[in-house]
Amino acid sequence: MSNALVVLGATGSIGTQTLEVADKLGFEVAVLAARRPSPQLAELALRYPDAEVVVAGGSTDERSQLAVEIGRKPGYGPDAVIEAAAVRNRLVVNGIVGAAGLRATVAALRAGNRVALANKESLVAGGPVVKAALEAGGELLPVDSEHSALHQCLAGEPPESVARLILTASGGPFRGRSRESLANVTPEEALRHPTWDMGPRISIDSATMFNKGFEIVEAHHLFDVGYDHIDVLVHPQSILHSAVEFVDGSWKGHMGHPDMRVPIQYALTAPERAANPGSWFDPVGMELSFEAPDHEVFPAIGIAYEAGRAGGSSPAVMNAADEMAVEAFLQGRLGFLGISDVVARALETVDWRELKTVDDVVAVDAEARSVAAGLIAGVC
Repeated sequence: MSNALVVLGATGSIGTQTLEVADKLGFEVAVLAARRPSPQLAELALRYPDAEVVVAGGSTDERSQLAVEIGRKPGYGPDAVIEAAAVRNRLVVNGIVGAAGLRATVAALRAGNRVALANKESLVAGGPVVKAALEAGGELLPVDSEHSALHQCLAGEPPESVARLILTASGGPFRGRSRESLANVTPEEALRHPTWDMGPRISIDSATMFNKGFEIVEAHHLFDVGYDHIDVLVHPQSILHSAVEFVDGSWKGHMGHPDMRVPIQYALTAPERAANPGSWFDPVGMELSFEAPDHEVFPAIGIAYEAGRAGGSSPAVMNAADEMAVEAFLQGRLGFLGISDVVARALETVDWRELKTVDDVVAVDAEARSVAAGLIAGVC
């Protein structure tokens, strides 16, 4: 396997931790890609002088300034990001946030590359399209701690031995709250995740538990397990990252510190394991607790099950509507409880269709965003 690394979303949380892991492993950083020029991207470009720098957007002035700062001409535009991912014999870490990451995932897989996937939307919105792209010979390794845990627990186990997958959830910052008490929560409150340090959208999705709903859909596609055999268990300590229950009643779980460098590293080196990138795990004195999710307070999980079982365009509609609703919430244009309401109504409004190509997904995504925007405007 090549150690030439393409880091999509290089300035984000996943991207920066990937680079930390890559430095320790001695990987070559071939490409640094980001949404737009920034001082952080310029700093990374100077740290990796041999890496190609690619920027999806930004103004002409911002791009010109970046070229001056880093002393080389970056690649520009969404197509440049996709082309970087499609160069053969590269290891692509997709940390792009949003549905924009789908094209890069598909391009990398069609080139036969390993994709370390942190972009949830690739599988949530375009699961059937990504699965078809895998037939070209590429490899998909999950970066999410939950799916990385399931991947490792399932290694070497025959499919018929699996009774169910158990995705663990921290419960987010509002675990134990009543639905009424969440009516007026602020973005600042919702962004205070008790365990993980994540970007704005994924933090809000964790607060609504849509993040766990998306993970249910991802698990279905990653492991070819039916929705009736995927469950969610709230585990506030985030020590058991997920588990598999087998037909004989045995459980196999993956435990450790809530440190994203561990699943990132495994996605880069699997099936081999490299030296611990963080501190050693010591369970002495720990108390672990588990509880069922509160579906009344957090309807997102139920919405995700319905969308996943409907298949086709439904998960893509769910993802797009959620992204629009989360943005509106962060901007103060929508209440916290309105996020799940907008997603549910968008699923009722957008006509179901089959998804065969990336363009199909893009079309559904655009329609769902338009519908969600109208619903949000109506609320406001």
